Amino acid sequence: MPGETLWEIAKAEVEKRGINGSEGDGAEIGEKSVFFIGSKNGGKTTIILRCLDRDEPPKPTLALEYTYGRRAKGHNTPKDIAHFWELGGGTSLLDLISVPITSDTLRTFSLVLVLDLSKPNDLWPTMENLLQATKSHVDKVIMKLGKTNPKAASEMRQKIWNNMQKDHPDRELIDPFPVPLVIIGSKYDIFQDFESEKRKVICKTLRFVAHYYGASLMFTSKSEALLLKIRGVINQLAFGIDKSKSICVDQNKPLFITAGLDSFSQIGSPPVPENDIGKLHAHSPMELWKKVYEKLFPPKSINTLKNIKDPARDPQYAESEVDEMRIQKDQELEQYKRSSSKSWKQIELDS
Repeated sequence: MPGETLWEIAKAEVEKRGINGSEGDGAEIGEKSVFFIGSKNGGKTTIILRCLDRDEPPKPTLALEYTYGRRAKGHNTPKDIAHFWELGGGTSLLDLISVPITSDTLRTFSLVLVLDLSKPNDLWPTMENLLQATKSHVDKVIMKLGKTNPKAASEMRQKIWNNMQKDHPDRELIDPFPVPLVIIGSKYDIFQDFESEKRKVICKTLRFVAHYYGASLMFTSKSEALLLKIRGVINQLAFGIDKSKSICVDQNKPLFITAGLDSFSQIGSPPVPENDIGKLHAHSPMELWKKVYEKLFPPKSINTLKNIKDPARDPQYAESEVDEMRIQKDQELEQYKRSSSKSWKQIELDS
């Protein structure tokens, strides 16, 4: 319709797909959505292309991008559809998180957080901002769903505990993310050359966060073997393929831990001398791990992590001719504002 933005049209299309594909309360449907968020230039597009068997070079993601894949469960059966969404810009475009997450898509929705292991100082703020923004929106959608379809909302709240065995010792200590979550550490080939102590802190911290949220955790790189493992995990989210039960918690190897298979006792306490733990004032285990992590990897200055509210000013999208025209238009606008201001002052004086 005239006046609608691109994102309003996209959101309406997502809602329409959800309505057409989800008859009944909590019914199993042949469409699932997987939403990739994470570090800027962290390798999200590469993972998606690999999962879809597309042999093409990855391009920078412009804001929010969509693609899909199909897979048949057997001979002469309709193909299941997986909708892949990818948020670009790291933490700079959080407002777009609401586009693919609606009350109609939420019941078959999964989240994949890709973190660049080669930039440990950016890791915690990227993870924290994206997970908080996504969780906040998902919680609102579930609350809204509960008003119109209480049964579906209740099923969703129960479903998040499926990965945790009823007799797991940490069951009372975790807070599962409201939708299935996979955390992927990318660029392991660079990370593996870090000092042992740095690798230890990063591995233990990510294990704690993943286990606390009831998420799976795995590391990857350009290695074909690692990409195949990641592809299997994504296919499980997208098409319901059987979940892998393999596990690797050795910090000298790429981590691979399926949700529910880790434990706080295996992870251990935050890697900091016992004398220093008492000096770290924290209100929760998550806050304690954050303080320990940021002591070794302090986040960059506010200016470098500041959200870019206007993507047109983001250097990665620079185009000289367009930018020159933009500058010219900005100057014309400022001139118009000054001219208008003078006119209003003159009117006030005359009156």
